[in-house]
Amino acid sequence: MKFHTRKWVKPEDLNPNNSLFGGRLLQWIDEEAALYAIIQLDNHKVVTKFMSEINFINSPKQGDILEIGLEPVKFGKTSLTLRCEVRNMETRQEIIAINTIVMVNLGDHGHPKPHGKTEIEYINDRLEQTRIKR
Repeated sequence: MKFHTRKWVKPEDLNPNNSLFGGRLLQWIDEEAALYAIIQLDNHKVVTKFMSEINFINSPKQGDILEIGLEPVKFGKTSLTLRCEVRNMETRQEIIAINTIVMVNLGDHGHPKPHGKTEIEYINDRLEQTRIKR
């Protein structure tokens, strides 16, 4: 799993128990999953369709730096299924695990649209293909 993003737990992210508010963490995960899918599917119109059971394993505290990791599980006809793990950057302690996040590629009218992708593409590879075509 590749950890793409780091988030710093600040006072405004805390719940009354002085640990990270779960909704804030889910917001960060959803945003990261959307960005990942947008880049992979090469389309800015991507939405979250489904998140499986969310397992909160440990509670981050103020000052912790978290890493959000995503890995593709499956390319569907109009979707990309991801797995997510969030861990404490310094201790590597697992914070949360989500086994299934389904992101759907949309067309101009907001309906699912086939994306034609079957495997992970990296930005450097896309840039290289653009250079070769020139």
